[in-house]
Parts: sequence; C-alpha cells; structure tokens
Amino acid sequence: MPLTLEQLNSASHADAAQMLDGLYEHSPWIAEQALSQRPFTSLAQLKHAMCEVLAHAGRDAQLGLIRAHPELAGKAMVSKSLTAESTNEQTKAGLTDCTPEEFAKIQKLNADYNAKFGWPFILAVRGPRGVGYNKQQIIDAFERRLFGHPDFELAECLRNIHRIVEIRLNDKFGVEPTLGHLVWDWQEKLAQHSDPGFAELGQLTVTYLTDAHRACAQRITQNMRDCGFDEVYTDAVGNVVGRYHPATAGGKYLMTGSHYDTVRNGGKYDGRLGIFVPMACVQQLHQQAKRLPFGIEVVAFAEEEGQRYKATFLGSGALIGDFKHEWLDQQDADGITMRAAMQHAGLCIDDIPKIQRDPAQYLGFVEVHIEQGPVLNEVNIPLGVVTSINGSVRYLCEAFGTASHAGTTPMDRRRDAACAVAELALYMEQRAAKDGDSVATMGQLQVPNGSINVVPGRCLFSLDMRAPTDAQRDALVADVMSQLDQIAERRGVRVKAELTMSAAAAPSAPEWQARWESAVSALGVPLFKLPSGAGHDAMKLHEVMPQAMLFVRGENGGISHNPRESTTSDDMQLCVDAFTHVLNQLSQELS
Repeated sequence: MPLTLEQLNSASHADAAQMLDGLYEHSPWIAEQALSQRPFTSLAQLKHAMCEVLAHAGRDAQLGLIRAHPELAGKAMVSKSLTAESTNEQTKAGLTDCTPEEFAKIQKLNADYNAKFGWPFILAVRGPRGVGYNKQQIIDAFERRLFGHPDFELAECLRNIHRIVEIRLNDKFGVEPTLGHLVWDWQEKLAQHSDPGFAELGQLTVTYLTDAHRACAQRITQNMRDCGFDEVYTDAVGNVVGRYHPATAGGKYLMTGSHYDTVRNGGKYDGRLGIFVPMACVQQLHQQAKRLPFGIEVVAFAEEEGQRYKATFLGSGALIGDFKHEWLDQQDADGITMRAAMQHAGLCIDDIPKIQRDPAQYLGFVEVHIEQGPVLNEVNIPLGVVTSINGSVRYLCEAFGTASHAGTTPMDRRRDAACAVAELALYMEQRAAKDGDSVATMGQLQVPNGSINVVPGRCLFSLDMRAPTDAQRDALVADVMSQLDQIAERRGVRVKAELTMSAAAAPSAPEWQARWESAVSALGVPLFKLPSGAGHDAMKLHEVMPQAMLFVRGENGGISHNPRESTTSDDMQLCVDAFTHVLNQLSQELS
C-alpha cells in the first residue's frame, strides 16, 4: 500500500526514517534529518526539507553522496550489486540492454568524466516526465556535460539526485502528477510542428503565420474544444481564444495565456506552458460541471518573439489597441509582406480594431511562464512569484577610432575602438552587479573587416540594460552612457548610439501577486519572489489591466531559447495546482 503523509507525520522517528529508506543512495541521514521538520503538509514541503538538509551539509557531505551513486551501466550493474531502486531506474532507461558498442562508449564516458571531476556522472535517467530517457539521450547528456565547469557539474549532479529522489518519493506515496503529464504531453505534440529548414534538422522553430504556426493554432483550437471551453475561435491576428463562461451571464472574465510562436531552434515550454496550464484547469472545471463567478479567457498569443517580422508582442498588443499598421508592409526574408501572410492565412485585417478588449470587462491578467533563468533551479524551489517585469533599454552603437598598423603603433598612441568598447563592457558588468537585480549585456560586438595585424578603427556593439523599476533602470543607463562618454574622450574615439527600444517596467499588481503568494504557500512550497528579466505578454496587458505572473523552474541550469529548455511533470503539476488555488480564492472573494 502507498504511504500517506498522515502515516509519516504520526510515526516514530525510527519508523518514519524506515518509511523513507532508499530515497538517497546509501545516505539515509538526509531523510532522517529532514524528519525533524514534521509535520509536513505536502510532499513538496518534504522534498524541499530534504533539499535544504543537503544544501547545508557542506561540500564533503555532498561529494560523499554523489560518490555513493553507481556509474550508469557501470561495474555495479554488471555485478548486479545495484540497489533495487537503481536497478529499476537503469533498466527502464534500457541501460541493462546495451549493445557492446553502447556499453563500451558509456564505459569510456564514465572513465573520462570521473577523471575530470573526481566523482561519477549523475543523471535522473527517468527524465522530466518519469518515463525515462533513451540511451542516446543519456549518451548525449554525458558528452555535453563532460565540458562543464566543475562547480556547475557538482550542482547539476545534486539537482539530478533530488530529481531521482522526487520520483522515488512519488513511487512510495503512489503519487502521479496526472495533470502535469497532460500539460507535458500537449507541449510535446505541439512541438511536432516546425518551420521548413528547421523541422528537417529536428529543431523547433515556429514563426508568425507559417504553415507550422497555423498547424499549431489548429491543434490548440482542438485541445481547447476537447477541454470544454464554451467558445473557441481564431481572431484577426491569429490569436487562438478560448472562453469558459461564468456562472451568471454578464460576469467579468479573468484573462490568461501566453504565446505559441518560438525563437529559431528554441524550446518547447517558453510561452506554451502558459497556455496549457490554464487549459488543464478549465478541463477540470468542465469535467466537474463547475462554473465560477467569473469567466476564464485563455489566449494563445500568435506572436511575441518578433522573429519573422519586427513586430514583437503583436498578439497581445492587438488586444490593447496597439497593433501598428505600418507592420503590414514589413517583409520577411523571402520578401513576403505581413499583409500578404495574413491574407494567405485567411485573417481579416479590417477586423483588427474590433479585437481590442474593454478592460472594464476583465478582472485582470495572469500568466504562468517557465523562468528562463537559473535562479529557481539553483535554490531548488519549483515555483517563483514574479514581483515585476523589468524595464529595459536597448541601443545599437558604433565606435570610431583610427585603424593603424598593429606592429608600429605604440600602445600610448592608439585610438583603438575595440578596446574602448571592451572597457565599457567590463564597466557595465560591474555597474549592473552593484544593484543586485539589474542586468546589463553587450550581446553584439563586432570589428567590421577586422584584421589580425590592424588596430581596430571601428567597432559595432549593442547595449541591453534592464531593472525591476524604471528609476533603477534609468540610473543604470545614465551611469553607463556617462562612462561611455568618458571612455571615448580619454581614448580619443567617437561614439554614435541609437536608442532602438525602451520598455517601461511592469510591476505586479499587489492584490494579484498576493494571490499567487497565497497559492504557492498553500502547496507547501517555500515562497520565493523574483523579478522577470525577460519581457512577456503580461507587459502589454499591464498597460490596461492589473497583472501578475508565476514562474516555474527550468531544468538544465534554467536554460531557455534553447532545445534543452525543459521542466518536469511534477513542477507543471504544481503550476496547475497553484492556478487552481488562485481560481478558488478569487471565487471565494467574489461570492
């Protein structure tokens, strides 16, 4: 019979420790110490308690735990001396059925990894959905992580151990993240559609109004209908809208959603997670024949990334009356105008003004999103409440010095454009770090027609500066631009800077942020708050209605805009549960 939290909380310390035996490989002390924090209100709380024990145990204890783990397809497997848990996991991954070539390759990878880092390679082979990686995926992860930094690899091994424990704990308690699996599966199926030139390479790219984009819209439409939405339609810019009616006609709606387009060779969860999590909630309401005092409007925004056309936030912008008609004349790389693409897709351009929403008909906007960063991953917390979407400023710049002979121009006589820009890059790094939560990036840096034996006379570069408030961002920008002027004068170079984008910060509405905080706390997850460094559709809706966001941690160091972007079914289940809590809390407030 599966365990229950009631049994664990009421058992003696010794009996409770026995219940949790086998979670951490040959290391019962972690669960034993975590039990001092009983009673636990949720498995999420128990999981985090064990994470905290290990986090505070020190490096030697952490290394001891890692080294207690067997190699994948290693000597312990051959000698059949694995623990029952490890045997089950490696068997499910097919590692007990390797070909001689696969076995030899994994053995060499084990040896190389151990030689470099001094501990065995750790991977939660049952993967983010719990069904298991295949052998090639395991080998690919092995090869990639061989090039990691030791500090990152140590942390990544520990994170994978916690994932192994999470799955083992689910097995002990008979828990299945059913709705998390559902959201996972929806995203996997949607990722089958990709633009030509990328699909053939196994890469995910879905840009505005391509065939793949329209196929995604059709699939989302069908998913919404299957979930039980009362209305499902595609609007004049390609947004897919699902509306679940309130208990009483005329009630207001809660708007939610995110985008379904992607960057080139991107990940499966950026944007799309925020569509499917509320869809799962509506599915549950429909199955229970339950209506709320308010309606739910889920919008799958057609365009946010600005990849095919320079029209970032096109989908959400149209809902607030911010569709710029000059966009229609933009051409993509093949010379196709946006107007032609919209007409080919059967969209009615004349109807675009009609889709602007009346804010008075809405309670607000909430958005669930993968974090797209390493913070939640590093603190081992699955959910984070967003305090603000950072305000940002971007410049495209050019520095002009004097190109001269690298061998004959003395160091004190140079007007080196590249060195001037390099000095600014280091200043930006230091200045942003002083704030703690500001960021500054020089993402583009180029010496046009540069030569190995010529002092650079020209340098192209970009500036991207972001902060949680406009005042903090503006102070950062002022300092960086002032420093740029000083560097230019001292080094005898001239600089031209063009402001290409300025976006105001979007602080979360206090009442909506509080609802997310209440939901996270109710799940037994530690409350963790953080700003969003990336822009989101919520920024646009913020202009006309209150908004707040919830982040879910990403795997693989939190990487995003990358094929390795990932999260787990368990964390997605927590997202659905948190969203459901917000719906229930709002229902109580309005009743």
